[in-house]
Amino acid sequence: MTTIATDAPVVTLINVFTVQPDRQRKLVEVLARATDEVMRHVPGFVSANLHAGEDGTRVVNYAQWESVEAYRAMLQNPTAQEHMREAAALVDGFDPHLYTVESVHTSVH
Repeated sequence: MTTIATDAPVVTLINVFTVQPDRQRKLVEVLARATDEVMRHVPGFVSANLHAGEDGTRVVNYAQWESVEAYRAMLQNPTAQEHMREAAALVDGFDPHLYTVESVHTSVH
């Protein structure tokens, strides 16, 4: 389960994919299938959330890994690489970066 907290023992991958609107749905399907079939079985995987931009030109993958090392090990996994190539073939570009949660704010209501 995704936990967004400053003390959560995870590293967060935020990957923004740029895609043509007619390919957005297919990209979401490819990423969801890859997560279900491969990523969630890779050691160190915690969670993944896919977000589709309202204008159809972006898909964001917000994923959490137990560590930077676990994320980097996944990048070397041949099965994961196969799925990443499938997603990359659908997009105009992607911009993955690792983050830590520094601040969390919620409604006072």
